[in-house]
Amino acid sequence: MTKKHVILTGDRPTGKLHIGHYVGSLKNRVELQNTGNYDSYIMIADMQALTDNARDPEKIRNSLIQVALDYLAVGIDPEKSTILVQSQIPALSELTETYLNLVTVSRLERNPTVKTEIKQKKFGESVPAGFFIYPVSQAADITAFKADTVPVGDDQEPMLEQTREIVRTFNNVYGKEILVEPEGYFPPKGLGRIPGLDGNAKMSKSLNNAIYLSDDEDTIQKKVMSMYTDPKHIKVTDPGHVEGNTVFTYLDIFDKDKKKVADLKAQYQAGGLGDVKIKRYLNEVLQNTLKPIRERREQYAQDIPGVYDILKRGSEKANKVANQTLDEVRDAMGINYFK
Repeated sequence: MTKKHVILTGDRPTGKLHIGHYVGSLKNRVELQNTGNYDSYIMIADMQALTDNARDPEKIRNSLIQVALDYLAVGIDPEKSTILVQSQIPALSELTETYLNLVTVSRLERNPTVKTEIKQKKFGESVPAGFFIYPVSQAADITAFKADTVPVGDDQEPMLEQTREIVRTFNNVYGKEILVEPEGYFPPKGLGRIPGLDGNAKMSKSLNNAIYLSDDEDTIQKKVMSMYTDPKHIKVTDPGHVEGNTVFTYLDIFDKDKKKVADLKAQYQAGGLGDVKIKRYLNEVLQNTLKPIRERREQYAQDIPGVYDILKRGSEKANKVANQTLDEVRDAMGINYFK
């Protein structure tokens, strides 16, 4: 019998998930889950979210159930994947503390992903220590479940390399191959990140330029009709540009009828196709994609205690696995004093 690969992935609960999350990671997770070739651990990373939201814990508490609903709505099946809550796995904190002794401050400072995020969040000199060391916390998350596959965007490769360094250092220092080096599983080229409705390179809650998986039909339509297109395409008869045109970027991603998209692009570029018409078509495509997701979400939302029970059961299962890894780590270090 072929041994299954192990996946660890997840999201910070700082709000509802949007179609950027769906394209960049959620859809991938469901497809991998359904192959039957993976043991999937999908983490709601509330402790990581608290690294820059510690003074607003209510935001994290409220968002946790929203993320869980989004997971279930897109097709993550608790019978096939283990959905867990990071804060409910105490072993992760001890593993983080253990790994911190194997990583230097200068190495953490060189992590390009952390450097970029510190700049984006405008911390200045007031970087929370928990945020600064979160790559080590991620290494604990990944290694606790001996994950060999981590679905991430291209910008997260430096985080994986940090984990691999920690794994190699630990196994070398303590002389046992306890921890597993993970590899990244990346979305198809061009699908790692979709632009916001305003044409901004990033769709995000903070920029208010996102379509959420929970948005109703009217909200989606209003957002689509407000989308950024080609600012030089004033009249219907004007030749238009499809490069950098958010409407066509979305059609490339969400419309399965590639021939029709190609025909619309040609018509738009030649002149004769208006922005309103093309937006109405995109709205139709998105409504067809998101309607079943929204309906499943509404069904799960009718039984919130049941959703919490899914999270509790998943966390209990994950706890056993993480505790086993922690026990092996302590054995390797020779600190299981009373065993």
